[in-house]
Amino acid sequence: MHRSTFIDLPEGSLRVLSAGQSGSPVLLLSGAGLDNALLSWRHLIPALATQHRVFALDWPKQGASRPWRGPADHDVMLRCIGAALDHFGLDDASLVGLSQGGALTLAYAIEHPERVRRLVALAPGGVLSFPPGLHQLLWLTAKLAPLTSRLSGLLFRHRAVVAWFARRALFAGPVADFDDVVTEIHREVLANGAGASDWQNASIGPRAMNVDLRDRLPEIRCPALFIQGDRDVGVKPEHTAAAARRVPGARLEVLPGNGHWSARQSPARVNSLIAEFLTPSAAQPPR
Repeated sequence: MHRSTFIDLPEGSLRVLSAGQSGSPVLLLSGAGLDNALLSWRHLIPALATQHRVFALDWPKQGASRPWRGPADHDVMLRCIGAALDHFGLDDASLVGLSQGGALTLAYAIEHPERVRRLVALAPGGVLSFPPGLHQLLWLTAKLAPLTSRLSGLLFRHRAVVAWFARRALFAGPVADFDDVVTEIHREVLANGAGASDWQNASIGPRAMNVDLRDRLPEIRCPALFIQGDRDVGVKPEHTAAAARRVPGARLEVLPGNGHWSARQSPARVNSLIAEFLTPSAAQPPR
């Protein structure tokens, strides 16, 4: 069972789900677009709550963190992480992030190393670039965000389109609760529309990525685990593998037959990996 807390910020209210009564704190950071805290972490929250205090935030303009005034770009998202930690009186916590949330997990560990005990990045953004031509096309798409968001919203109002998108872009094999996933995404579309996030749109510049963490990854000093599906079409496995090599002592787990959303495609495996990593044995040296 989880609880909802709303944190009042100048731009709007940030909704944070919490579960668990004791143990080290863990903050879960979901992906972009058609996602929210429960969509990404429905299975992980109860799995971790038996041993940890678990917190999962809805990013601005996602889930129940609406309405939100102004753009929710990289700096705003980093401030949201700090606001969540501060609100619950947490000097530090372990961070677990998927895709957009993975990029912000890495960035927060770089910018605020004293506040991150351990990190898990699942198919993280912020560590890849695109070839010329494709990059400019993505930049143009981001510049036309109001139009593309309206078009996406119209398309994704059809449940069949949501199911097609989930099969092609998010998963690479069978998902036990696939119908539930489609229903959850469709519900988010009907309530809040569809389209790329402000972070996604702002992260790409006309000639290069505005958010590119690769050169700063060696600054990360906390224990780090990267989890990557080997059939991910959104974040290529080679990008995540290269990022993991740049983080001192990082561990990489590649999941065969998994796509981008491994936390929903293979929850038992992902939950086990994360729970084991966040609960080190007594034989392991402290941070």
